[in-house]
Amino acid sequence: MNSPFARPAQRTSAQKPSAQKTPVVVLGATGGVGRGVVEAALAAGRPVIAVARDKSGLQCLKSHHPKADLSVVAGSISSDADGERLAKALTKLGRPIGGVIAAVSGSASRGRLLDHPAAYLRQRLDEDLLPHLAAARHLLPLLAQANRGGTYVLIGGPGAEQPWAGYGHRSIATAALRMLARVLHEEARSIGVRVQLLSIDSPVSTELNREHACPQWPSAIAVGQRALALVEPLGTQLAAQAVVRYADVLPGDEADVDSGVADSITSQASEESEVDAQADAHAQAHSPTQTPKDPDNCHTSDDALLPSRCLQDARTLLRNLLSPNNTNNNKANQEPSP
Repeated sequence: MNSPFARPAQRTSAQKPSAQKTPVVVLGATGGVGRGVVEAALAAGRPVIAVARDKSGLQCLKSHHPKADLSVVAGSISSDADGERLAKALTKLGRPIGGVIAAVSGSASRGRLLDHPAAYLRQRLDEDLLPHLAAARHLLPLLAQANRGGTYVLIGGPGAEQPWAGYGHRSIATAALRMLARVLHEEARSIGVRVQLLSIDSPVSTELNREHACPQWPSAIAVGQRALALVEPLGTQLAAQAVVRYADVLPGDEADVDSGVADSITSQASEESEVDAQADAHAQAHSPTQTPKDPDNCHTSDDALLPSRCLQDARTLLRNLLSPNNTNNNKANQEPSP
């Protein structure tokens, strides 16, 4: 099978229509993160083409948004043949594509590398990594044919830079996905398409794990807002980066947030993060052990439950002690009376 990149669409330099209201394709639309991406896109008034293998899940998604510009396509990207069939199905819709967001998550299986045969790692890569390549090979040319300078956004999870204890297979697959994004970023330049990976350093709070999610995990809708911001980077420096950290992306103008409120929230979050950092450093310095977080549960086991609670209590206490208001009150109390 010849590579789709061998037949780039012809384009003219004078024609550069806006991709503002062109549909964005969401892969894995019925998953926890995918549903958040769909919600964020529809809330921003963006047409969505939702793709997933779960036909009933797609119909349920469509029934929740009866008045939205939402199209559903049942399809898989498990293999190169699946990617080709999906590209044909999207072409039949007759709608130019302005962006693709791949919200396809990997397996949540847990275990040490040394406890599994080498074939298990091969299986994980076949299921968690290669589908991304199969999809990109056939959907990137569709973005090029639309002649709108669209962006293909991959959503990456934690464990790519530092090994994730107990999730070694996921760490390897996530690191490989990051390199895949870098390679595709370079290769897709020849057809006028941008490929970027939105790197998230923690698990994501979704409808599926919300009961056990940690409060500091980003929500699926927040992830969707930042993925959309990469689809339309508006000439920012982020457009030139193959890998973009979640913390470096701000929701674009499409986000329904008042600018004044946003500035206030940003300022408050900055102050709180500084206090949290001091509290964490102090608490961790007196904590005998560190336990990794489970991606589907804030606590990994019953043995880790008590230390985690103690750490949280210590953090809350130190945050109160280090807060600006409390500091000012302490200084006032320490001043000698006249």
